[in-house]
Amino acid sequence: MRYAIVIEPAGGNFSAYVPDLPGCIATGATLQETEVNIREAILLHLDGIKEDGEPIPVPSAVVEYCELAA
Repeated sequence: MRYAIVIEPAGGNFSAYVPDLPGCIATGATLQETEVNIREAILLHLDGIKEDGEPIPVPSAVVEYCELAA
């Protein structure tokens, strides 16, 4: 499965979340660390969903960029 992630600057670090997995978040000191941490968070989140006997959410978020002239 391929989930969209959103990574945003958060003061002196970065935070990330997964729109298709509410409550799945991670932080990191660098962009790269945050990417590693959100991957781990996704795996743990999916394990918890499985343990609870719930269906795994199908990825549905769409990521696009909108370019605007300055």
